[in-house]
Amino acid sequence: MIYTPQTKKAVNLMFEAHKEQRDKSGLPYVFHPFHLAEQMEDETTTVVALLHDVVEDTDYTLDDLRRMGFSEEACKAIDLMTHREGVPYMDYVRRIKTNPVAVKVKLADLRHNSDMSRMEEPTERDLQRAEKYREAMRLLLDEEP
Repeated sequence: MIYTPQTKKAVNLMFEAHKEQRDKSGLPYVFHPFHLAEQMEDETTTVVALLHDVVEDTDYTLDDLRRMGFSEEACKAIDLMTHREGVPYMDYVRRIKTNPVAVKVKLADLRHNSDMSRMEEPTERDLQRAEKYREAMRLLLDEEP
């Protein structure tokens, strides 16, 4: 992860936005976006990785992010990565496919979310969710099932 004024601002916002949340394994949620950000190689993908769930899972909006000075490129990718209620999951993934920044971050997100070693005792539901994520990765990578 690179550290710039924008990425530092994104780290602080991510910690503030997700401070009370836990992931499905019970760990503080902030470790997930930070893990993704560590895999990114430029400012925009790092910011998107850190903030990819802020609009979806907190009270922050895209307009809030714009007012805070995050780039339009980052905001567009975050917008695409925000899964809206009522939108079928694979339609959501197809929208992401239109933006290279969103694709890069979403692939890292899907890999991390598919890692069953994070779960103490994966349930059948966890395994089904991981398969859905693998299908989404294949779609983003243009691979045959």
